[in-house]
Formats: sequence, structure tokens, C-alpha cells
Amino acid sequence: MDLKFDEKGLICAIAQDSASGEVLMQAYMNREAFELTRKTGYAHYWSRSRSCLWKKGETSGHLQKVEEMYLDCDRDCVLLKVRQEGAACHTGAYSCFFEQIGGGDEIGAEMLGRLERIIDDRREHPADGSYTSYLFEKGIDKIAKKAGEEAVELVIASKNDNKEEVVGECADLFYHVLVLLREKGVTLKEVCTELNERHKE
Repeated sequence: MDLKFDEKGLICAIAQDSASGEVLMQAYMNREAFELTRKTGYAHYWSRSRSCLWKKGETSGHLQKVEEMYLDCDRDCVLLKVRQEGAACHTGAYSCFFEQIGGGDEIGAEMLGRLERIIDDRREHPADGSYTSYLFEKGIDKIAKKAGEEAVELVIASKNDNKEEVVGECADLFYHVLVLLREKGVTLKEVCTELNERHKE
């Protein structure tokens, strides 16, 4: 495969959460790391500071299962869409890109993916005082009822001349739908795949 490695034999690699779209980290690959990643299905990189090959998560357990790989138009950068186990950042943060230096509030569809991840965590690790944990404890009847109530409240809000009310009720509905999906073992990615299939050009 014709890749454009730099003068040190390296190519930039970006890891992205395949479900949420969050950018997790940026590293480098040499030819061997690239080929091992393709062969094994797990992200391998080249450490410039240690001058050695390393498999992401080999010691920490924070593996990156590669689901898709892309090259950019110049073939000098690799995008890995991964399923991240644990944290991607050595600081313990899920993503290395957590320090905002400009712009407004964090906005984007990937927020749904982050929310799904938080809901998953509450499902697996119940916390005292957590509304999400409470819903899972009560089960599908309670969860479905709340999702239905929020849907009705959104309909009512849409009949009023109040944009903020619509935004708030829609946020409530999205949250409860994600809880319902988790309870039924359905991922946001599966729903998005279905939408993509329906709306292919």
C-alpha cells in the first residue's frame, strides 16, 4: 500500500471512538505498526520518545479494537475508528483532547455518544443517588413509561411558542431513549446504521 511516511519513516495516526465520534488521541505509526494494526485488529503505534513499537493498552488493558481504517487524501495520515477499552489518555481521561482553549460550549452530535457511555457506566456501576441507576433498578416498565411521558411533553411543548421549552423537553426525551436503548441492549451505533441504510443516496 502506497503510504507517505515522513523522513523518519513515520505517519500520523488519529484514533476516534467508533460509536461516539470522539477524537481520542493522536500518535505515530511506522510501517510495522501500520501492518500489525491491520493484521491483528488492535492499534499499534511507534513511540518516538522510547524508539520502540507499542500496542495500545498492552500493559494498562486500555486496548483499542480497530473497527475501520481510513487514509486521508494525501495518504500521509491514518484515521482509526476504534472501540476503546477504558481510557485512551495516559492521564486517565477518556480522550486526550479534554483541554478546551477557545470557542464556545461543547456542541455536537458526539454528545449523544458521550451520554451513551455515561449511561453504560451507570448501568454497570450503580451509584447511590444517581437517577440513571434508579431507572435501571426499576426496570423496563419504568424506563418505557418515562420515555413515553417525555415524548408527550415534547409534543405539548411544540404547541407552545417557547423554543427553550422544546429544547429542554427534547433533551429529556433523548436521555430517556438512550436509557431505554441500553436496557434493551441496543446501541446508538445500531440506530445510526439503520438511519444510514434508510437514507443512502
